[in-house]
Amino acid sequence: MAQNNKALLELLQFELKFLRDGGYGRSPRTSWRATHIFEDSPVCPNFNDPSHPTPCEHCQLMQFVPRERQEEAVPCRFIPLTPQGETIEQFYRCGTQQELEAALESWLQKQIERLERAQDTDRD
Repeated sequence: MAQNNKALLELLQFELKFLRDGGYGRSPRTSWRATHIFEDSPVCPNFNDPSHPTPCEHCQLMQFVPRERQEEAVPCRFIPLTPQGETIEQFYRCGTQQELEAALESWLQKQIERLERAQDTDRD
């Protein structure tokens, strides 16, 4: 498996554990607002840095953002999570936190399985 895919697999596995461990519950540092998927996760290159010094284009998640959405202020909000193409942004507007987290968990599992299959194929 290429080094980039290995790093991506580890990132997605970490994110899945973060999600399952309740990482998107209310944050003590920002208890006045709901947490944001990916943005309030340690996988974000700008995690805990409100000045956002790292451009989103350097984030490994950008490969999941449709090309036409990569110039958005927060591109990771436009990652399609469901087979119907529902994005994080759409869940923020029209869904519940539980629906969003369920879709995210499913998406993460599928991406992890895809990368693990690729890893197995590379070993053969």
